[in-house]
Amino acid sequence: IMKYNFISNTIFSKLVAMTLLLGGLLGCNENFLEEKPLDFLSPENTYTEASGIKLGINGLHNYLRDALYYGDDAIVYFYSSMADVSYNGENPGGVTYEVLTPTNSLFYKLWNNMYMLISRSNELLLYIDNEATTGWESAEQQAMYKGEVLFFRAYAYRLLASFYGDIPLVTEAVSTPKTDFVRTPLKEVYAQIENDLLFATQHLPDPGKEDEKGRITKGAAYQLLSEVYLQAGEYQKAVDASTHVIDDFGYRLMTERFGSTNDVFGTGDVFLDLFAYGNQNLSENKEAIWVAQFAANLSDGGGKNNGPRRHGPRYYSLGNDPAGYTCILGELIDGKYTGYTDTLSRPVSWSRPTYYVTNKVWESDWNNDIRNAPHNIKRTYYFQNPESPYNGQAIDFSLWGSYETNGRNQMKDTCNYIYPYWIGKVGDPCHVQAEPLRSGAGYTWKDCYFMRLAETYLNRAEAYIQLGEMQKAADDINVVRSRANAKLITASDVSIDYLLDERVRELYTEEIRDVVLRRTGKFLEYLRKNNDNPQAPAMNVRDYNILWPIPQTEIDATGGALTQNPGYN
Repeated sequence: IMKYNFISNTIFSKLVAMTLLLGGLLGCNENFLEEKPLDFLSPENTYTEASGIKLGINGLHNYLRDALYYGDDAIVYFYSSMADVSYNGENPGGVTYEVLTPTNSLFYKLWNNMYMLISRSNELLLYIDNEATTGWESAEQQAMYKGEVLFFRAYAYRLLASFYGDIPLVTEAVSTPKTDFVRTPLKEVYAQIENDLLFATQHLPDPGKEDEKGRITKGAAYQLLSEVYLQAGEYQKAVDASTHVIDDFGYRLMTERFGSTNDVFGTGDVFLDLFAYGNQNLSENKEAIWVAQFAANLSDGGGKNNGPRRHGPRYYSLGNDPAGYTCILGELIDGKYTGYTDTLSRPVSWSRPTYYVTNKVWESDWNNDIRNAPHNIKRTYYFQNPESPYNGQAIDFSLWGSYETNGRNQMKDTCNYIYPYWIGKVGDPCHVQAEPLRSGAGYTWKDCYFMRLAETYLNRAEAYIQLGEMQKAADDINVVRSRANAKLITASDVSIDYLLDERVRELYTEEIRDVVLRRTGKFLEYLRKNNDNPQAPAMNVRDYNILWPIPQTEIDATGGALTQNPGYN
């Protein structure tokens, strides 16, 4: 479908491109161009059968997975680097709010991706509701597929509403040219999202009864609904939706070790097990609500999880140690050192954590919180060169002496080359499945969580805080902290600030931090006090950057009917 982007990068192109280039959904009369393509997939020869609808839904899963976790515009990784938790370590001064403009293509990829997801969802809904579509096993199956598609549409609109505010609401497949898109008030957008998700919660399968791992269940629908309610300020509804997830489907936090574990440092814990290769889809894993599926070494369709590439430090660029020897030789393959270690893979440092994330949030429980254990967060790196007198010693930049005299780049040392790395979560140590000469090239094929139960507890705690029920909030936070062996808190400790810190401890690299900061009213405050980007303090954020600009291409395509967010005109 991405090949259709050459038309133009606008809502119009996303919503109508498949119609125009695949023969049209509704625009041809019965006697004109009736032939159906037989040598390639199209809606006309695919979505007219229930089996084809399922293929289309598989495409939604694939598209969202790649938009979130794979590619230069991966939403979870890239946009978290514009919040308080991280910045681009490779180019700290290059990707900041100074370049957030209506014409910078880097920032309308989110808009593009989500409206494409909406377009594909609307097209599938058209065929699901079409009486001519055949092959349904039952009315229940038809409603289940519809619920799954509505879930994806709701997911897209929820992200768009957070980043852009009022947005065009399109709920039907567009089959003829349309350029009169206007912004729909958020209240109406949230009402549509709620309707979509309420349908999904009634017709999707219970967890454990889905056709395949990774497909959407009632648990995921209620989880997304709770997040939408938080975003819309409907806090009691958020409590109720979260409670459905916590109480009704057999989920529970994992508190004992399980599955296969790769204890590369000779130790581990249940938190490490949650993120070990192959453990996300295990039936014994009761914490997983919705898991992004990756398949190893497929030439097409399996996806690649680039977590290590984005989050890890560029250790292999350290150069020589103080004695003049290569700092890290890496793996020895066919008699030659590669320069890359199978423990660390080949990261690029596109998302370097801030001091707030690496140190500040751990101060009260540094030694006892298992989430801060060395096998979960790697903080110490070692010289690896048998010929060097420094071999096996911890890398300490002070060993090189003054930065002014030895020509080293201090900024790159601390932002790009070496820093704390969430190796247990996003890494896949010593599990190389491709490109062994580059120790995996910064990619892994392990599955990752879209949603897990620890977040549900923290979502409900957030709603309780907003409702003033601090003891209930403390109880939910303590469920998460207890598993982590962290000190329990009391109602007097509870605040939105404490909750945001706890979300970092539990969910760093998993959540889209921007969304959480906006809905709690903490976006500018936290960005300005926590993001310590050395080349762009607080990412050069301005007050109006809370919302992102509507892409200028969209405004131009509507002749100005689609208006711009304040500050970007």
